[in-house]
Amino acid sequence: MLLDAVHMEFSPRYHHTADMLLDEQMIIEAAKQNPEHFGPLYDKYYKQIFGYVYQRMDDKDTAFDLTAQVFLKALTNIEKYEYKGVPFASWLYRIAHSEVMQLFRNNSKLRTVNADISDLRNICEEVEEEYMEQYKGILMTVIKDLPEDELQLIELRFFEKRPFKEIAEILNLTETNAKVKLYRILERVKKTLTKTSK
Repeated sequence: MLLDAVHMEFSPRYHHTADMLLDEQMIIEAAKQNPEHFGPLYDKYYKQIFGYVYQRMDDKDTAFDLTAQVFLKALTNIEKYEYKGVPFASWLYRIAHSEVMQLFRNNSKLRTVNADISDLRNICEEVEEEYMEQYKGILMTVIKDLPEDELQLIELRFFEKRPFKEIAEILNLTETNAKVKLYRILERVKKTLTKTSK
């Protein structure tokens, strides 16, 4: 049985209270008036964005360059930013997602999937501990063969444990569509595991 992806706990690291969002909005408005006020946003989110980029490739120098490009684009286009009830990070991730996808279109060999056994257990919690190593290889093969948009959805939900509201904003989907797409992906993964275990 697959984990109920709709009710999965998301990482508190990405959760913002209403007060935190309000404070952040004040910083964003200040940055729109004067780019010198962008610094706190850069400091707050640099590690997250770098981690997002680097998680998808094994080339640290390229990840540093791409992360710098993300923040440059964010600073250059901050006047276009519109608050949608999610942290500013979601907008940064959306820019990062676009940059990463462009990079992989130009050089698909850079693409990698990094996940440890606990990440995979989030996808399929019912696999017995003693069989987890066996299923790890199968799961990684299935995941790596997913189309890019589906792979991104798996990574954001299970590897980064993001709430659907943010995933929807990052991938430019509705929340409902993100949930439905993930459910369908998991059903395919379940069928693959079932066939393999027979």
